[in-house]
Amino acid sequence: MTDLTRPSFVATDIEALAAHTGRLAVIVAPDGKMGQAARRANRLTKGAVQRFIDSAGFEKVKMGQVTSVAWPVGMAAEALDILCLPRNPTVTEARRAGAALAKARAGKPLLLCADTTKRVAELGFGLAMRDYEFSDHKTADKDAATDVTVMCADVDAAVAAAAPLMAVAEGAFMTRDLINEPANVLTTTEFADRLVEMKSLGLEVEVLDEDALEKLGMRTLLCVGQGSDSPSKVVVMHWNGGEKDAAPLALVGKGVVFDTGGISLKPGAGMEDMTMDMGGAGVVAGTMRALALRKAKANVVGLVGLVENMPSGNAVRPGDVIRSMKGDTVEVINTDAEGRLVLCDVMWYAQERFKPAGMIDLATLTGAIIIGLGHENAGVFSNDDALCKSFLKAAEVEGEGAWRMPLGQAYDDLLKSRIADMKNIGGRAAGSVTAAQFLKRFVKDETPWIHLDIAGVALTKSPTALAPAGATGWGVAALNRLVADNFEAE
Repeated sequence: MTDLTRPSFVATDIEALAAHTGRLAVIVAPDGKMGQAARRANRLTKGAVQRFIDSAGFEKVKMGQVTSVAWPVGMAAEALDILCLPRNPTVTEARRAGAALAKARAGKPLLLCADTTKRVAELGFGLAMRDYEFSDHKTADKDAATDVTVMCADVDAAVAAAAPLMAVAEGAFMTRDLINEPANVLTTTEFADRLVEMKSLGLEVEVLDEDALEKLGMRTLLCVGQGSDSPSKVVVMHWNGGEKDAAPLALVGKGVVFDTGGISLKPGAGMEDMTMDMGGAGVVAGTMRALALRKAKANVVGLVGLVENMPSGNAVRPGDVIRSMKGDTVEVINTDAEGRLVLCDVMWYAQERFKPAGMIDLATLTGAIIIGLGHENAGVFSNDDALCKSFLKAAEVEGEGAWRMPLGQAYDDLLKSRIADMKNIGGRAAGSVTAAQFLKRFVKDETPWIHLDIAGVALTKSPTALAPAGATGWGVAALNRLVADNFEAE
């Protein structure tokens, strides 16, 4: 897994500033007020910091922006980074400022003098999240990891606050690695093996093979993978940190390791991006890792359906009718609408076996959600207002965009089939909504449920606030927050 930059927190020692090599960062408030370290840096550089504050350029500096002075006079540092941030920033401001420092440092050693700035752990979290590069398949020698040290007023408080945040960051890194990995490496078997490795963290992990899935009746899931040489699997991860008999929260992820569209073959242009069609399973895996690392006091079960959708002489065809684990029959109109066929069986299995207190499924399910919401928000569909509001609040706190979408009978009617209980698509109109309606048919009335369509947010072509271009790790922080705020024992 990609190494995580873990900032170390130490007591402020302004006498060490002059001799520090590498990069040195100080904080200046938007009103130009300097803290102890910035004042010392100003003296060492013969007033360079104050001259910057007095310049017309400082008025244009945005919150969280870093301005760098190369090889500052009077210091051994190769660069002095001046970070614009108030003493008491919001969580979002602190995280984005940390990300700006990560981008500016470009892998070089960094000493950040935070003085009495609040939320220094959040600064460290933002830095760690942005300080990511997926380079497993580049042959150039990797640069050695470099240290990030944060001088702050209350070291013990910073260390305590940073520990659970680093667990979330590590979970997000796992999600990013999985989504960025090419499909010839991340086969269904390799994916399952990486999840089994998390037993070392205290997770209980089961792998259900095709024989077990056949016995359970997961025929819609199996039909998706029947055209591939890679065996279909379901992996079940248990984290039992809550009360012994408390019903768990169930997280269910779509894990299509590569999606050609099957017989309904996708266009060639852009098909290489379909290595990310296991994004929902990646988020579930990363969330389970984060919960285990921080020893969450909750019962959570993560289930992922791992398949590959390939065309072959044995592939499922348009017009085939498949019976689901629930017993309902599905007419397959489009084999490229396969994610819902994977999810519906795993969701039904999760409810039958675990009787969950709530269920959340995640999937890179539809291109339609990108047309509707772009790359800023995931689509949120739910049958339970309370659970939905709790998730939307958690996503807002964590800065992960999410927007609630409608459900309704008129959309459900579009799934009617002439020869089976339902079709797997409802037509072009409202494609993300009819996909959610399909899944809702496999949700029991007593189960609070959320469907997250993450097709637009799982992987982006441009950098986001806390991630470089590529896989974002969206959802790990929000789901972790949801668990912490709503499902953990006192």
